[in-house]
Amino acid sequence: MSEDLSASYAKAFAGHLQPGAKPALLIVDVVMAYLDPQSPLYAAAEPALASNERLVAAARAAGVPVYFTNVEYQAGGADGGYFFRKVPSLSAFMKGSPMGLFPPTLQPGPDDVVVTKQYASAFFGTSLASTLHSAGVDTLLITGFSTSGCVRASALDALQHGFIPLVVRDACADRHPAPHEANLFDLQAKYAEVVSEAEACAVISRQG
Repeated sequence: MSEDLSASYAKAFAGHLQPGAKPALLIVDVVMAYLDPQSPLYAAAEPALASNERLVAAARAAGVPVYFTNVEYQAGGADGGYFFRKVPSLSAFMKGSPMGLFPPTLQPGPDDVVVTKQYASAFFGTSLASTLHSAGVDTLLITGFSTSGCVRASALDALQHGFIPLVVRDACADRHPAPHEANLFDLQAKYAEVVSEAEACAVISRQG
């Protein structure tokens, strides 16, 4: 990054958000479509999967609620609208496809909430915001795939729905480092706090 760009962003976007009183972990679309090399959406996301596994273990140990999202479409993608037409590889998420399954090492538990969506944001067309508000959640530790797509959209909507978004760098992945880093940079500047796995665990441990 050039010094001019850094100075410009530092001048325009200097604010920071602090975690609130009640965090939750929001795991966005950590499913096989991004982890199976045979999938058109494969993102070489195995290190991020391992980070998610550690975060889930920490959250459950501390009693921090965990929310998962997945994607599922009816036959033909009729419920996917123009998004489904724009991104044909979303057919990997047709109902019943193994690509839409959670990986064996990261399965929702009996106390976790699973939100099924059809669009990028975890909030769009779902009950997630009202569910979180009713649980008293004010802060979201956001992870998942992909950084430039559903993670970014969910973090922006989290902010717009009144939650403090903390995007966990180590637990997110994209199909190339360039969009991954560019979107983390922009999220940090404008819409969220980008934190490390260690910083996320510190937020979680304060609830224990």
